[in-house]
Amino acid sequence: MLPVRISIQRLPGNDDLALPAYETEHASGMDLRAAVTETTVIQPGARLAVPTGICIAIPPGYEGQVRPRSGLAFREGISMINTPGTIDADYRGEIKVLLINLGEKPFLIRRGDRIGQLIVAPVARVEWQELQSLDITLRGEGGFGHTGI
Repeated sequence: MLPVRISIQRLPGNDDLALPAYETEHASGMDLRAAVTETTVIQPGARLAVPTGICIAIPPGYEGQVRPRSGLAFREGISMINTPGTIDADYRGEIKVLLINLGEKPFLIRRGDRIGQLIVAPVARVEWQELQSLDITLRGEGGFGHTGI
């Protein structure tokens, strides 16, 4: 599979931060780093839009998905308030990671900390076909919890 070529811009004052990168050979996501200018604290229950110091130009037909890091979620209770966050192909602003502290103690964010993951994925475009009824399936209208525990 050929890589998708994406343009990236470092915002002024962020040359010291690593660009998003895959940390292992088969990783799905690239780590995003905090572009905070000083150590920042997220108190328990608080949320914060953490800058990354980069802007990207995703090509049409793709989207960026910003996701939490599982290690931060498990060890510290740090997640995202909109997971996954979506970066549309026509957005050109700074990527920010919307973190929330679901843990029991304050969480420190230092410059360069890995705070989220970026995944680039194809997007299907939909054309609606309005019908009077839909085809019948075994599940039918069964909703939340309909299959048991």
